[in-house]
Amino acid sequence: MGQSVSAAKLRNRRDWNHRQRSKPRSTALICPMQAEETEELERSNTDGSSDFISDLPDECLACIFQSLSPADRKRCSLVCRRWLLIEGQSRHRISLNAQSDLQPLIPSIFSRFDAVTKLALKCDRRSVSIGDDALVLISERCRNLTRLKLRACRDLTDAGMLAFAKNCKGLKKLSCGSCAFGAKGMNAVLDNCPALEELSVKRLRGITDGAAAEPIGPGVAAAALKTICLKELYNGQCFGPLIIGAKNLKSLKLFRCSGDWDKLFPLIVERVAGMVEIHMERIQVSDVGLAAISNCSNLEILHLVKTPECTNAGLGAVAEKCNLLRKLHIDGWKANRIGDQGLIAVAKSCPNLQELVLIGVNPTKLSLEMLASNCPNLERLALCGSDTVGDAEISCIAVKCIALKKLCIKNCPVSDHGMEALASGCPNLVKVKVKKCRGVTSEGADWLRATRGSLVVNLDINLDMGEHLDASASDGGAQDNGIEFPPMVGSQIGASSIASSSTGRSTSFKLLGLMSGRSFVACTLRRLASSSRS
Repeated sequence: MGQSVSAAKLRNRRDWNHRQRSKPRSTALICPMQAEETEELERSNTDGSSDFISDLPDECLACIFQSLSPADRKRCSLVCRRWLLIEGQSRHRISLNAQSDLQPLIPSIFSRFDAVTKLALKCDRRSVSIGDDALVLISERCRNLTRLKLRACRDLTDAGMLAFAKNCKGLKKLSCGSCAFGAKGMNAVLDNCPALEELSVKRLRGITDGAAAEPIGPGVAAAALKTICLKELYNGQCFGPLIIGAKNLKSLKLFRCSGDWDKLFPLIVERVAGMVEIHMERIQVSDVGLAAISNCSNLEILHLVKTPECTNAGLGAVAEKCNLLRKLHIDGWKANRIGDQGLIAVAKSCPNLQELVLIGVNPTKLSLEMLASNCPNLERLALCGSDTVGDAEISCIAVKCIALKKLCIKNCPVSDHGMEALASGCPNLVKVKVKKCRGVTSEGADWLRATRGSLVVNLDINLDMGEHLDASASDGGAQDNGIEFPPMVGSQIGASSIASSSTGRSTSFKLLGLMSGRSFVACTLRRLASSSRS
C-alpha cells in the first residue's frame, strides 16, 4: 500500500515536471550550444529520480536568485529554461553599455528582462552613444521604470527626453551626467513625471550660459521632489525655479555651480523651510547665504566645503537657530575664516551633534573642550590639516568625549603622547585612524593596540606632504581624506538601504550575512540539481 502511494506521488511529480518542461520558454539570449546543453540536462532529468528544486515555487527560486551576485545569476540562468525565465523576470535592475549599437538588441533584452524598474545607461566618452530612437524604444518596453541613470549619453536630445518622460510617468529618480540635452529636456521630465523624488544633474552640456538661459522647473514634479543634487553646472541657478517650487525638499546639494547663491538662498528658504540637509562645495556663498539658511530650523546636516567667504559669524547664525544639527562638515581651505568662535557657537546651541569633520580649520583646546562638554552625543570626530591640534587637544578629547566611537586624525602635530592619552580615555572608542602625523610612530600605535585590545588602530605614516587636502563632497566627501563614517551597526536600517540594493534583496538577507556566501549558494544549487539527476 505504501509503495503504491509513493509510486503515485512520483508519477505526479514526473507529470508536473513534464508539463513545466513542455511550456514554451524564451531562449533569446542563449547561444545555440548553451541551449543544446540545457536541453540535454532536462532530458537527463527524466530518469525517475526526485528533483526537489523543481518543486520550489517560482517565487522562492526568484528570492534565491536575488541573493546571488550578477555573475552567479548568469550561471544559474543557463541551468534550464525555467531558471532562465525566472531569473529574467525577477531581475529589476540592469546596467547597459549605451553605445549606438545597443539599439538593435533592445527588443530581445527587454523581452527577457520584462520587469526592470531600475535602469542605468552608461556610454564611454570616446564612443557614440544611443540616440533618441533607442531611448524611446526602451521607454515603450519599460513603462514601470522608477529609476534612470544616464552617463555620457551625448546623442540624446530634448525631443528624446520628452518622448521618454511621456512613457515613464512613474519615474521616481533621475540621475544624468555629461549629457547634451538642455533645459527643454529637463523641463519635459519635470512636467510629465509627478512622482519624481530625486534629481541629480552633473555637467548638463545643453544648458545655455548667461542671462539667456531658460529657467528649469518647477513643473508637476516639484511637489514630490525631496532631493536635488547639482554638480559642475555653468549656470546652476537656472534650476532656481525648481528649487523654490519644491516645497517638500529635504536635501539640497550644490557642487561647483557658478553664480551668486547669496541672492537665491533667501528666496529658497522663504518657500522651502523644511530642508534637513544642505551641502555646499566651491560655490559663491557667504555669511549672507548662511544667514538665510539659518531659518531652516529643521536642518540636521550641513557641509561647508571650500567656501572661503563663510566666516564664524555665518556659522554662528546657523548654530543659533538650527538646534537640531547632527552632522557638521567644514573644509576651511586654510582660510582661517572659521575657528574657535564659530565652533563655540555650535557647542552652545547644538547639543545633538553626533558627527564633526574639520579640515583646514584650526580649533584649539578651548573650542574642543566646549564641544566635548556640551555635545554628549558626539560619536564621530575628524581633525585634518590642523596646525593647532596637538597632544594637549587629543588629551582633552580623550577625557571629555565620553560617547566618541570613531576618531580620525590627519596631518596634525600629534605624537605618541596623544596616543597614550587615548589609551585611558574615550571608553566607547572602537576605531582610531591616524594618517600623516609625523610624531606618531608605529611603536606608539602598537602600544595603543596592546593596551586596548578591542580598539582598531589604523596608522599611515606616509609623509608625502605634496598631497593636498581635499574634502570634495561630490566625490565621496571626507572619505577622500581617509575619513569614513559608515552607519553604526543596528542604527539606521530602513527603506534607504533596501532601495540601494543592487538586486532589490531584502534587509533580512543582509542581516543574516547571506550576501557573503553568494558563490556558496549558487554552488549548492548546482550540486542539488546534479544530485537529483544522478
